[in-house]
Amino acid sequence: METVTFGGGCFWCTEAIFKRLKGVKSVVSGYAGGTTENPTYMQVSSGNTGHAEAIQIKFDPEIISFEKLLEVFFATHDPTTLNQQGADVGTQYRSVIFYHNDSKKQIAEKKIKPSFVTQIEPYKNFYPAEDYHQNYYDRNKDQNPYCTLVIDPKIQKLMKDFKKDLKYNP
Repeated sequence: METVTFGGGCFWCTEAIFKRLKGVKSVVSGYAGGTTENPTYMQVSSGNTGHAEAIQIKFDPEIISFEKLLEVFFATHDPTTLNQQGADVGTQYRSVIFYHNDSKKQIAEKKIKPSFVTQIEPYKNFYPAEDYHQNYYDRNKDQNPYCTLVIDPKIQKLMKDFKKDLKYNP
């Protein structure tokens, strides 16, 4: 198993996307890249912790490559908008790849296009988010309009563009 940590806006969105891919064994929503230890959602939302809403993915590189994960990452959020994804604004919603080793850094750097504002930072920490954030989309998709308006279109794009990479058809 290998680990990758991405920030691509709201972690509800990114978690819902990556957990649907073959070879992904787990996806945890959390906070990464900041200075506050064990931050809360309220602290991160303030924009004062330096953390991004992030996901940490455990994956089997024999089934899905880091390159494929990057392809999905760039296709399912806007890597050209600084510190914003849709209506979510602030450094906690930045586009960022927290690399776990130099080879992953080099691969990520090659995938960055000139128009991208995605940051590439060394992995230094990850703190799982509160339990109510975990698996949020699947538990709340019928009750929360955010799921319908923001996450559903991302899932539809994933299903259309990466159909052969899906574990199942949600």
